[in-house]
Amino acid sequence: MPLPINAVLPEILTALGREGAAVLVAPPGAGKTTGVPPALLEAPWLAGRRILLLEPRRLAARAAAHRMASVLGEQVGERVGYRVRLDSRVGPRTRIEVVTEGILTRRLQEDPGLEGVGAVLFDEFHERSLAADTGLALTLATRALLRDDLRMLVMSATLDGEAVSRLLGGAPMIRSEGRAFPVATAHCPAPAGVRIEAHVARLVGDALASEPGSLLVFLPGMGEIRRTEEFLRGTLPARVTVHALHGGLAPAQQDAAIAPAAPGSRKVVLATSIAETSLTIEGIRVVIDSGLMRIPRFSPRTGMTRLDTVRVSRASADQRRGRAGRLGPGVCWRAWNLGDEAGLVPHTRAEMLDADLAPLALDLASAGFPDPSELQWLDPPPAAAFAQGRALLTLLGALDTHGRVTAEGRAMARLGTHPRLAHMLLRARDLGPASARRAARLAALLEERDPLRGDGGPPPADIALRLDWLEGGRADAGGSRSDLARIRELANEWCRRLEVPLRGDDSAADDPGLLLALAYPDRVAKRRETAGRFLLRNGRGATLPVTDALAHSPWIVAAQLDDAGRDGRILLAAALDPAALVLGAREQVVTIEEVCWDDSTGAVQARRRVMLGALMLSDTALHAPDIGQVHEALLDGIRRRGLGAVPWRAAARRLRERLAFLHAADSTWPDVSDAALMETLSTWLLPWLAGARTLEDVAKLDLAAALLELLTWEQRRQLDVLAPDHVTVPSGSRIAVDYSNATTPVLAVRLQELFGLLDTPMVGGGRVPLTLHLLSPAGRPMQVTRDLASFWATGYFDVRRDLRGRYPKHHWPEDPLTAVPARGVKRRR
Repeated sequence: MPLPINAVLPEILTALGREGAAVLVAPPGAGKTTGVPPALLEAPWLAGRRILLLEPRRLAARAAAHRMASVLGEQVGERVGYRVRLDSRVGPRTRIEVVTEGILTRRLQEDPGLEGVGAVLFDEFHERSLAADTGLALTLATRALLRDDLRMLVMSATLDGEAVSRLLGGAPMIRSEGRAFPVATAHCPAPAGVRIEAHVARLVGDALASEPGSLLVFLPGMGEIRRTEEFLRGTLPARVTVHALHGGLAPAQQDAAIAPAAPGSRKVVLATSIAETSLTIEGIRVVIDSGLMRIPRFSPRTGMTRLDTVRVSRASADQRRGRAGRLGPGVCWRAWNLGDEAGLVPHTRAEMLDADLAPLALDLASAGFPDPSELQWLDPPPAAAFAQGRALLTLLGALDTHGRVTAEGRAMARLGTHPRLAHMLLRARDLGPASARRAARLAALLEERDPLRGDGGPPPADIALRLDWLEGGRADAGGSRSDLARIRELANEWCRRLEVPLRGDDSAADDPGLLLALAYPDRVAKRRETAGRFLLRNGRGATLPVTDALAHSPWIVAAQLDDAGRDGRILLAAALDPAALVLGAREQVVTIEEVCWDDSTGAVQARRRVMLGALMLSDTALHAPDIGQVHEALLDGIRRRGLGAVPWRAAARRLRERLAFLHAADSTWPDVSDAALMETLSTWLLPWLAGARTLEDVAKLDLAAALLELLTWEQRRQLDVLAPDHVTVPSGSRIAVDYSNATTPVLAVRLQELFGLLDTPMVGGGRVPLTLHLLSPAGRPMQVTRDLASFWATGYFDVRRDLRGRYPKHHWPEDPLTAVPARGVKRRR
C-alpha cells in the first residue's frame, strides 16, 4: 500500500523551496525516511548538492540507508550512503548521506558552511537527544550567518510541532495523517509483587500462544533484557528464537535482531528504547511494552550521573505501539492499567535538561560559540550544568579561563568521544605508544557495555580485570567472544586515530589507574578510615561494597559512578599509586604552606600540605615558616578567643585599668577597652610578638611596656601624676589604688593608718576623689566613703564604738585628727 507520506510530498517540496524550512509531523509507519529523501533528489533548489539525513542511532542510520537504497534499487554506498562512528559507506555518487547526530556537529565544527550540502533533515526529532538539539542550533546558526540557501526539514511522529515551527522562524508545519495499519491495544498490568521481567516473560508466552507473527518487547535496560531471557529459557515453543537489541551490541548482532525470522519460524526481540523509532523489524506483529525506560540524569551539584528508571511518555508509548503496525495489522499489550495512561507525561523530556553538558560545552566552543545564549534553542542549556561542564573542560585543559577552546580542546573535539576520554587518549599518546594502546583499550571498555556479568550482584569494580581479559591475560574474566571482538575493534580504531601501532611491547605502559586519572581527575579518591568508603577529589563521598577487592585500596580513581544517594556508588574503578599520580598530574597538584591558628592546642601550626583538590597527599611540619604569617595567625587566634584569653600579668592589668580611668575622664588618652585593643592588635601587640607562637608565649611578654607605647611622651610624664599606681597614707604605707572601676577608683586602707588626714585623697589632677574602703585591723571593710572629713565628724564615733569592743588592744582615739596614725597595734598609755 502507498506510504501515507506520499500524500504530502508536494507540500513538503513547495515549503522547502519557498520558505527554506518546514516541520513534518507524520505518524509511525508513515515512511518519512523512505519517502521524503529520494523525492528531494530532483528538487531544483537542491542543485545537485547532497542531503544530510540525521538519525538518532547508528543502528537506525544504517537501517534507513539500506531501506532508501532498496527503494532506489541500489546498493548502499551509491546514491544513498551512511556515515556513523567507526563505519561509513559513502561513494562519489552519494547524494543522500545518513549520519548520526554527533557526526553533523563535528562536521559543522570543521566546515561551518556545510560546503556541498543543500539540505539537512532531522528525523525522529521528538527524541530530543542532546546531539539533535545541538545540531539543530548549530545548523540554524549556519543558515543565518553563512547559508541562507540551506534547507531544513525537522521530522517526527510525535512532536510539539508548533514550538519547532517558531524556532525555525515560522516554518510551515505539515501533517501526514493516518497509520499504515491498525494496531489493537490491550492492557495487562503485572500482579502485585511480580517483577516486571517475570510478568513480561509470561506475556510473551501468552502472545506466542494466541497471536501469529514475531514479537517486539520493550524493556528499560540490558539488565532487564538478560533477566527476561533467563525467564524465557526453556519455555518457548520450537522454532522461536530470542534476540536482544540494544546499543551495546555489535552491528552484526543488531542486524540479526532486525532481520526477518527464518521461514517457518518466529522471533522474540527484547529491546530497549533503541527500537522505538526509525526501525522496521521484519515480521513484527505483536508489541509488548513494559512501560519503562532508563534515562541518565546528571547532577551539577555532585558532578555525577545516575540512571533512573521512569515511566515512558505518552508519545513514546504511541511510538512503541506503532512498531506493531509497520507491515500489517498488529496488537500491542501494555503492562499497565488503562487508567495509568492519564498520568503519563505528553512528551519525553529533552536530554538537554538532564545531561552531562561537558561534551556540549566543548562542541559549542569548538564551533565558535562559547556562550550558548548566542544560539537558538528549544530548551536552553541549564546554567548550572553548563557551568559545571565548562569547569571540567578547564580542568582538562580544553578551555582557557575565558571559556575559549584551546589547541588541546580542538584536538579533543576531533576525536569525537567524551572530553574525559579524549583527554586521556591524547595525554597517553604523549607518554608513549604502549600507554597510548592501553588508554585506547580503556576508552573502548568505558564506551561499550561492561563485559563482566555479576553473579547475582554487581560485578567487581576493578577495571584491571576487564583490561586483563582484553589484553589476553585473563581469558576467564570477561564476557563473550562478540564482546571481545567489538571492544578490540574499537580499541584498534582509537589507536589508528592516535596514529600509534596496533601492536608492540606494552611492558612500559602506565598503570590503568594513572591513565584513568587523566580522564577523571575529579574522581581520584582516598579511602577513609572504613573500608569501602572513599573521599573524592571534588569533596564528595563514594562507596564500594566491602567485599570488593578495591574496597581496601588506599587510593583509587572512579571511572563510573552512580549518584544514587548521599554518597555515589562506584561501578568501575582502578587502584592508584599516589606517587605516580603526582608525576602524571603535576599541574593539578598544589603544595600549600599553611600557617594558621589551631584552637585545640592554643598555638600556631605551620604545615606543608600537598593537595589534589580535597585530597591530602602529604602533610608535614613547616620548619621555617614566614614569621609575619606566624604573627598574623597568632593575632587571629587571639581574635577568635577574645582578649580575655590573653594571660595578662598583674602589672599590665593594673596599667590597663589606670589608662581606662584616664580615657574615661579625657578621650585624648588611648582607649584600652577590649573592643579597641582587639581592633588595634596589629598596632600595639604585633611589634612585641618576636618568637611567640602560643598563648603561653604571649604571657611571657611585657604587655605593660606594649601598652605604654600607645602613650605620647607628655602622657607618659603625666601618667603617675594623674593616675598614681600607689598613694602614700599618713602611716607611711604605700597603698595601691584600685582602678578596676574606671569612674570610681578605690583605695582600701586600714582606718587607723588615716588618723590625722583631714581630706579625701584625690587623683585625676585633684578632680576625682578616691572611694575609701575603710578597713578594720583584720582587713575587713567597716565603712565606705568619698568624704573623709564628713566621716570623721559624724560616722567615726559609731565605728569607734564597734572597733573598741572587737579590737581592744588597738588605740581608738576620741579625736582621730590629732592622733598618730599606726600601721599595727598601738598600746594605750
